[in-house]
This record gives sequence, structure tokens and C-alpha cells, in this order.
Amino acid sequence: MNTLNLKLKPLTIKNIDEIVALDKICFGGLWSWETYQRELDSPNCELLGIFSCGNSEVLLAMGCFWLILEEAHITILAVNPQHQRQGLGQALLYSLLKAANDLGLERATLEVRISNLGAISLYKKFGFKTAGRRSKYYQDNGEDALILWLNGIHKPEFQANLTQWYGMICDRTLP
Repeated sequence: MNTLNLKLKPLTIKNIDEIVALDKICFGGLWSWETYQRELDSPNCELLGIFSCGNSEVLLAMGCFWLILEEAHITILAVNPQHQRQGLGQALLYSLLKAANDLGLERATLEVRISNLGAISLYKKFGFKTAGRRSKYYQDNGEDALILWLNGIHKPEFQANLTQWYGMICDRTLP
């Protein structure tokens, strides 16, 4: 994929049909149209998308976090399966963490399926640590979730991590 044809930008209500379609592809319809509308309307929600930019923009990946006190709770990180393993997940995670840092948040957290080894590897590459486990967290199959945390994102030394991660991903994805 040509990196010059990618664009990272906040998602808006204009993107809602694409958002719901990507959710269906990646998660089988985890959230509804109405749920995403609430997310987009919320001042406590950061929702970003990566688009391919050719004749028309196509949503390839999306990420979301909720601002809860001093925490970025990452709720969605989805990459269209046809575009996985191209650095889009790294670019999204970096962008979410950068946004959380810019907002002065202290930490990030998320839940991930224990079977999702690719996602777990990605999160650990970005410094997330296992904080616990939620038994039978996922309603579709009763699978457990790992709770992952990343502390100190508000500290000045976190900037060095952001710089390192940006270097790691920009060659693959971001123009």
C-alpha cells in the first residue's frame, strides 16, 4: 500500500455508515449505528480513522478511547482484515496514545481477548502490561479478556516513547 494515499483524521457523523460497516467486518457488529452516534456525539470520546485516499476515501481502520478521569480507556482498535499487517494498527495505537498524551491523561487501559495474540503483541510492543483478567468478558463466546495498562503517559519522558514509536511506524504507514 502506498503510504502517500493514507490519511489519519477524526471520525465524524459523516463517516458513521463506514464505521458500522468496519465494525461488522472486524467484530461481527459489536456496536450499533446508535452506539457509534453516541460515541461521536460525546465530548469524552476520541474516535480516529485511517482512510485510503484515491478517487474516494475508504475507511481502513479505526480506534477509539473514552476519557475517564485521567485515563484513556481504549474501546476499539479495528483494522480491516484485508489491510492488516501493514502497520495500520501501530499507527492507530500511536495516534490514540499521542492524543491521550496531548490531553494530559495519565494512563491508558484496555481489554483484549486472550486468544488475540496479534493484538496482545502490538499492545506489549507499545509498553502495555497485564494488570488482570476478566473472566467470561466477551458475550459472544464467553472468552476471558486480559486487562492491559500503560502508566505514565502524561510524564515528560513519555515524549521519548512517542518519538521512538513514530519512527517505528512512519516508514510503513504515515506520510
